[in-house]
Amino acid sequence: MKYLITAEPIPEGIKLLLWNQTTQRQEVNIDPQYCPYFYLPYPIPGPDNTLLHELEVELSTVTKRDFFTGDPTTVTKVEYAFSDSSMKPFPPFTHVWEREVSPGLSYVYDHGLTFGSEYSPSNSHAYSSPQLPEAIQQCFAARFAEIKTCDPEKYAVVSRWFALCAQPVPEFPPRILGTPRPTTPDQQYHSIMLARVANIPVPQAASSRQVSTWIRSILHQYLRQNNILIPTSAELRRDETPHRIQGALTFPPKAGVYFNTVVTDFESLYPSLIDAYNLSHETINCPFPDHTHTPIPGLRHYVCHHRRGIYALLIGALKDLRIYWYKPLTRDRSLPLVDQRRVKAMSQLLKLLLVSSYGVTIRIHGLSRPSLAEAITAYGRFSLQTTWDLAREQGLQPLYGDTDSLFLDNPNEHQVKKLISSIKHQLHLDLAVEARYSLCILPQAMKAYIGIREDGSADIKGVSAIKSNAPRFIQQVFKACINALATVQNREDVDQHKPQLQGIVHDAIEKLTAGQIPLTDLEYLVTLHEDPFDKLGDSVLHQPYQCAIQLIDAGHTIQKRETVAFVKVHPFSYRNRTFTVKPTQQVKGITEVNVKDYIRNLQTALNQIFKPMTLQFTHTRAPNVSLSDFM
Repeated sequence: MKYLITAEPIPEGIKLLLWNQTTQRQEVNIDPQYCPYFYLPYPIPGPDNTLLHELEVELSTVTKRDFFTGDPTTVTKVEYAFSDSSMKPFPPFTHVWEREVSPGLSYVYDHGLTFGSEYSPSNSHAYSSPQLPEAIQQCFAARFAEIKTCDPEKYAVVSRWFALCAQPVPEFPPRILGTPRPTTPDQQYHSIMLARVANIPVPQAASSRQVSTWIRSILHQYLRQNNILIPTSAELRRDETPHRIQGALTFPPKAGVYFNTVVTDFESLYPSLIDAYNLSHETINCPFPDHTHTPIPGLRHYVCHHRRGIYALLIGALKDLRIYWYKPLTRDRSLPLVDQRRVKAMSQLLKLLLVSSYGVTIRIHGLSRPSLAEAITAYGRFSLQTTWDLAREQGLQPLYGDTDSLFLDNPNEHQVKKLISSIKHQLHLDLAVEARYSLCILPQAMKAYIGIREDGSADIKGVSAIKSNAPRFIQQVFKACINALATVQNREDVDQHKPQLQGIVHDAIEKLTAGQIPLTDLEYLVTLHEDPFDKLGDSVLHQPYQCAIQLIDAGHTIQKRETVAFVKVHPFSYRNRTFTVKPTQQVKGITEVNVKDYIRNLQTALNQIFKPMTLQFTHTRAPNVSLSDFM
């Protein structure tokens, strides 16, 4: 079996690099018949005709479908030879299409091939799946039966991707990925799967981190496959200029301590909105008055429902493949460990593509259209507001809502199921239970909470104490407090645990003031976002740069984006300025450490959970701090 790895132009034609799994050898095929091309208007404008006369090209007229209307349109196809050096760079034509599609990708698109998949030069459907077990075929048919009936176009796209991903994954040496370093089977699997889904060369799939490039290739593949003229970036954008896009809706948290909290979450909200409401470049503000239009909530834009939006179709297919196939498999513990890792990797890969499906519409070349981005977030705000209102109408008590999540206070199972069903019926979105917390602490701050599950495990989000640059000392005290709350079930339990929390903090402060905390547990780790020398002239020199300057003076090379480690010390004079930190290795002992400052920082971190519990740590005096000082 042969697998397509790369395709690139050479003077003799298109060179295809293949991997022969049977012989475990690399092979090369050259197609001398293919000529790269681009399109010009028909008839060709006068200035462009003059430029063409200077080149050795072949001209012909072809009929393509217009991206925005779906109507046939005649364009001039300009074919050129790879060896024609005059084509590099291209002349400044008045209007040109598909010049940015590389010859290698163009060849693969036109021949129905897919990188990383089985290669057959005579097979225009190279994605055909091997014979799958009957049970898998039946399972796939059952899970996607409704989509096949209601949205056959999307079902065709999902089926194609499923067939591609079901093909065997070859084993090959690292050089196939374009790297001399050893690679793991999981890395090879990820590269092959990304190559198949996005249809990009396997080495590019192994090294590329530009998700926008993956999505652009998915779009271009589909347009070529369906004989649709790929619009220019300006056409796709409809000449809209980038501007600020209003973001998501957030309901401020009702700060407090709650029990039996259920967190509901929209499954892939923005991709689901794109799919459910047909949000695509050509459907937003469609120019045809006789088409069926729906106003977009809170905006002056509207969306057309006359035909299926191409972006909605593709993103919806990716979303359904993840939600209805790969995500459920990640919970299947009967699978062998290697398969569990792979389905999880595939689910994460699809999630990465889906998470980026909104962001690329804001300002990414060849994908952006600001009004499309505005429509996505507008429907997002509408969906969360509708869910919040509906929850209250149904007798539920929503506590906090943010973008795609809703926290519900002590609902019963029937209420949750009714809300999920209502949202599916009214909004055509999948709302699911994301988490159930026996104890949930909501601070006043947005995007921060602590949830403890019935098994005692904790979800900690947005809390300053667990930030990566926080000292281990503060992290450890905070986690000890959370662990102490693992068995809390009601408000009486909270009151009973307060003395234990006070004891944890008291012991930590005593060890700190006694010099029993290692300096490495007190250090802050901060990445420099600017060159330290550029900060010297600032009126205020922030602590990470104070540390960097001292390290540089000691002979170290410190540059932008490096991470420095420092400890807070008593203020001292340095370079005619007042410094308040030292590099960890330059601190001589506990007598230099600013214990009061560490207690103040511990106070800030702990108050995020103490305040909602009516237990407040307010005193910063050291070293003689008593338990009553922070009640």
